[in-house]
Amino acid sequence: MARILDVKGRRVWDSRGRPTVEAEVIVGRGSTPLASGRAIAPAGASTGSGEAKALDVPIAVKNVNTLIRDALRALSVSDQKAIDERLIELDGTSDKSRLGANAMVAVSLACAHADAAAQKVPLWRKLAGDKRVALPVPQIQIYGGGAHARGRVDVQDFMVICIGAGSFTEALDWTAQIYAAAGARLAKRGQLQGVADEGGYWPSFKTNEEALAELVGAIADAGLEPGVDAGIALDIAATQLYRAGRYQLALENRSLTAEQLHAMLLRWIERYPIVSIEDPFAEDDAAAMQAFSKAAGDKLQIVG
Repeated sequence: MARILDVKGRRVWDSRGRPTVEAEVIVGRGSTPLASGRAIAPAGASTGSGEAKALDVPIAVKNVNTLIRDALRALSVSDQKAIDERLIELDGTSDKSRLGANAMVAVSLACAHADAAAQKVPLWRKLAGDKRVALPVPQIQIYGGGAHARGRVDVQDFMVICIGAGSFTEALDWTAQIYAAAGARLAKRGQLQGVADEGGYWPSFKTNEEALAELVGAIADAGLEPGVDAGIALDIAATQLYRAGRYQLALENRSLTAEQLHAMLLRWIERYPIVSIEDPFAEDDAAAMQAFSKAAGDKLQIVG
């Protein structure tokens, strides 16, 4: 049984060019190192009010190299539950504000990677055990808006999901074709303003719905059938739009009630091959979320 010999923290840079925490966990038997695992704490551009608190990176790294290292040394790396419970107990807060969620997540993930390396199996196999597994169909951003693109469009993510692909590889191939077609369409119309921070295009549209129409066109230009080969997934990130009890669509200079936003989304679902919508209403607008789930829950995936 491999035990944790050392835990190291360091500052690294994420895909947005922002500092974050990387943890490295070294495991072995006795004092002999056998394997190690590394993991980096992720961070989103738009976060909810109830999310765990990330500390400034230098403080979080210091916590990894001191408090967390001392607490985890000699624990069995294969007992993920005990590791996570030790981290939670050591932090002692409801929002992870003592150690920092960025420190705790990086270390927890690094432990899982180290255990898999010690067992000489991929991480997915360690987690799945003997259960059958399947890769999910990826949702990949084509146009970025909201917090990802300085509000160029109000909806945060316009994504494609290749529902007709026969494999993960084929889904990626089709998505790359759609992405190229979308970029060509924007460039031809003089609407390509750059690339958003998650890799999707930064468009110049007059309305949010124009992005949906353009995405359908890009799917067709890629030689695929909208709604059969590829569908559309949206992340509205509606909490970012919610002010004074209304949803503010800055691009269109419109202020919508929850009922008006509900009606708009239902129209979009009828007109376009939308198969998934994330965060269609603000995190504390429970009544609106319930009403929308009742009206559209049998038509598409709703994430919230």
